[in-house]
Amino acid sequence: MSASVDHITEPTLGIARVDLSELIALRARAGKPVAHAANIRTPLAGGHVSALRGRGMDYAESRIYQAGDDSRNIDWRRTARSGKWHTKLFQAEREHSLLLLIDTHATMRFGTRTRFKSVAAARAAAWLAWTCVRGGDRVGAMAFGSQRVAVDPQPGTRGALGVLGAVARWDEQTSSAREGNAEPLSVALARAQRMAISGNQVWLLSDGWCTDASAAHALVRLKRHADVRVAIVVDALEHVLAPAGDYVFDAPSGRHRVDLSTAGARVQLRDQLARGCRALAKACDEASVPWVILATGEEPDLRLAPLLRRRILERRR
Repeated sequence: MSASVDHITEPTLGIARVDLSELIALRARAGKPVAHAANIRTPLAGGHVSALRGRGMDYAESRIYQAGDDSRNIDWRRTARSGKWHTKLFQAEREHSLLLLIDTHATMRFGTRTRFKSVAAARAAAWLAWTCVRGGDRVGAMAFGSQRVAVDPQPGTRGALGVLGAVARWDEQTSSAREGNAEPLSVALARAQRMAISGNQVWLLSDGWCTDASAAHALVRLKRHADVRVAIVVDALEHVLAPAGDYVFDAPSGRHRVDLSTAGARVQLRDQLARGCRALAKACDEASVPWVILATGEEPDLRLAPLLRRRILERRR
């Protein structure tokens, strides 16, 4: 049985289809912005303070004047007290940017508890987008798999709404797209690397079924340019045994009835459905990229917030 099957469910908004109004409502659950210093290499100006030294709004320190220093930055009081020329240094401001990588493969249109994986990924993207713009950052998105388009990072509410509208549109287009339009994860990550702004953050939202042999190496390359985090979206049947019984699945080849009356059959189903999750987790571990499991019945703020806070603490060090 292919893992790209769909559990038979009416295409209800918020369950089997992305509900744009629900994504917008997740703004109320956005995480609180946290100011942090970081080594940012992007040339954009913005509201975050980096560890770089240059001309900016906030005074950092003074040091002995060196040849080539701007005479306008001479610290006259320090110079008068010490008898040696001193120049002022300032904290350079930089703007952060978030790029969301959204998996739109057919395998994401699967769900047995609460909602499809595609809907869970969209809700996670919405929470991350609102949290990002609440902190004054830009947010953009890139679809890979059945859809291969992107939304350039934009600031504020406009940026978040642009991403959420695109996510809902990609979901609608994916539901009517032909099967077999697969894209290896390594290829998608290479596209993301060309789009990501150096020094900023990238979140990958995927069930892992697109993970190929080159995915770990592609993650390493992307990590050299951006702060990468991964949310692996899973269905309940990927980590627990299904109750005994007969199940009917829809697949491209038609409906299939599966007999899960024996424990061996239920274990086999669980292990087969979990192949994508295991493959992506392994690639992340090989690339030393932090990852978290997001089940379809879980709320994104509860599952993703700890990994987001971990990122902030790491950048502070």
